[in-house]
Amino acid sequence: VFSAGDAAASGIPLTPVGIAQARIVVANILKPGSAAFSPIVTPSVVFSDPPLASVGLTEEQARERGLDVDVKLTDTSSWASSRRVGQRISGAKTIVERGTGSIVGAHLLGHGAEEVINVFAAAIAGGLTASDLKGGLWAYPTASSEIVYLL
Repeated sequence: VFSAGDAAASGIPLTPVGIAQARIVVANILKPGSAAFSPIVTPSVVFSDPPLASVGLTEEQARERGLDVDVKLTDTSSWASSRRVGQRISGAKTIVERGTGSIVGAHLLGHGAEEVINVFAAAIAGGLTASDLKGGLWAYPTASSEIVYLL
């Protein structure tokens, strides 16, 4: 018996999670044991004003797992990207493993958070480091171009 989505006992009850789990079920039906669900790279968004988005571990979860992390809390409310849309409250918290530079968590509040969180999710899933993201070229002025200052 296979289950996915709300019937499964793992993962956040979100539509993208159910879709990902359904793909894993199909893979395991066709080739048993070939796929597993990894909920750590599940981005989530609260579509509020401003939007709140999160992916990966919280600071507390990272420390509970014994990770040595650098945590950067950034108030972005005075940044041009926030001011140009009248966003008076915005910020970010990023969690990066010391030594490896692996991004283990990102939590964003403000204009564009619902899109930028996908970049962090892809970085975590793909094993990209903070240096990898900082070294990229970003379209400017976009919300994602500010990633380099959040890490």
